[in-house]
Amino acid sequence: MTTVPGPADTPGTVPHGYADHKGDYLARLHKVEGQVRGIARMVDDDRYCLDVLTQISAVNRALQEVALGLLDDHVRHCVTDAARSDPGEGEEKLAELALALRRALRL
Repeated sequence: MTTVPGPADTPGTVPHGYADHKGDYLARLHKVEGQVRGIARMVDDDRYCLDVLTQISAVNRALQEVALGLLDDHVRHCVTDAARSDPGEGEEKLAELALALRRALRL
């Protein structure tokens, strides 16, 4: 997995809200990556449909857990910090959160 430099990589900026859990998220994502490769092997090996679907469900659930963790970190850090420092910025972060929830829930 390749990292792309972002604002947190610039000296003097505040790291993202998930910075404290970055290692956990990366570990989970690496595990998911391995699961997806395993699913591809299952399809290649003509494994039983329901076994493949079970593994796909497990991958989806694992990604949902990462997404929920990131949303939690966003609320606890980014939104809260913005609301405390500047009400206007806080409103922007709440709007971002609402958009993120819509995407996550596909509404």
